[in-house]
Amino acid sequence: MKSYKRFFLLICFLVYVCVLFYLLFFSSYRQSVEGLLTYNVRPFQTILGYFSNFDGLSITDQFVGNVLAFVPFGFLLPLLVSRLGSFIRMVWGTVAFSLLVEIAQLIFRVGAFDVDDLLLNTIGGVIGFLLMTVFNKRPC
Repeated sequence: MKSYKRFFLLICFLVYVCVLFYLLFFSSYRQSVEGLLTYNVRPFQTILGYFSNFDGLSITDQFVGNVLAFVPFGFLLPLLVSRLGSFIRMVWGTVAFSLLVEIAQLIFRVGAFDVDDLLLNTIGGVIGFLLMTVFNKRPC
């Protein structure tokens, strides 16, 4: 990969990570849950709650937000780190990063640890990875 393309991808990834960390740890929404120590370790409990209270998904809903937040991760990181170029490694990389985020939110009490967030974030990473493989095979 040409160095200027790699540099551009690195800048995009760093901007993405900064925006993600702002949204996950410092945004006004996070200030409203600060101090609460909550967690969910039952898979699909929160996801099923999204659909049982369904009143129309919007881009700001947590369900869609969790998926979309990790699409750039799955798209950009394999382009920067060739070892994450395989599907399985990217899935595990997304799970690991998402787990670190969830644990940090619990420790710093700026959100809840939710196993469903891990699932949704991983789905977002997988979507990003699949998009990357499609776009990476297209001739420029």
